[in-house]
Amino acid sequence: MKRALMIIGVVLILLGIAAVLHPTYTYHQQQQVAKVGPFQATVDEEKTAQIPVAATAAALVAGLALILIGARMKA
Repeated sequence: MKRALMIIGVVLILLGIAAVLHPTYTYHQQQQVAKVGPFQATVDEEKTAQIPVAATAAALVAGLALILIGARMKA
């Protein structure tokens, strides 16, 4: 259990650091707009999503707390 808490804590801290360094990301979404017989028309939209600052802070704090709890636990 101690090792699992430490691993989860490290993963949360790494995700938090990644969110701090790159808070926005873009992705593409294809939508079908028309279909006539065997032919179809699609539109490729580029969308941007932003990771909330509160989620980043929560991941960092939770990761640190899990590491500290894991380090203080007895085997």
